[in-house]
Amino acid sequence: MRAGTALAAGLLLLLLAGRAAAHSLLLESSPAVGATLVDPPPQISLRFNNRIEKKLSTIRVLDERGGARSATVLVADGPADRLTATLPSLTPGAWRVEWRVLSTDGHIVNGRFSFRVTR
Repeated sequence: MRAGTALAAGLLLLLLAGRAAAHSLLLESSPAVGATLVDPPPQISLRFNNRIEKKLSTIRVLDERGGARSATVLVADGPADRLTATLPSLTPGAWRVEWRVLSTDGHIVNGRFSFRVTR
């Protein structure tokens, strides 16, 4: 009986680990996390570890006071594991990027990071 329970628990753990691995993880961003830029970036680009549903994903850019700037996600451009948004010209200061993507496993994943513009 105990061996059967241990086997069932082990199989459950493997199943759950496989499902968690399918969630989208941010691999890289442009601008990079924590970057200090001389000039404002014309766009934000995010690369994930797997394909995302671009039409159901978002990027928000907020200033130091939490005021949002318009970011237009380009749903038809680029590889299926990238999310890109064009930006208006950002003023000097600290900026926060908040993203939300729909993973191919059906789960919504979100995150945030900051960067700074000096000029």
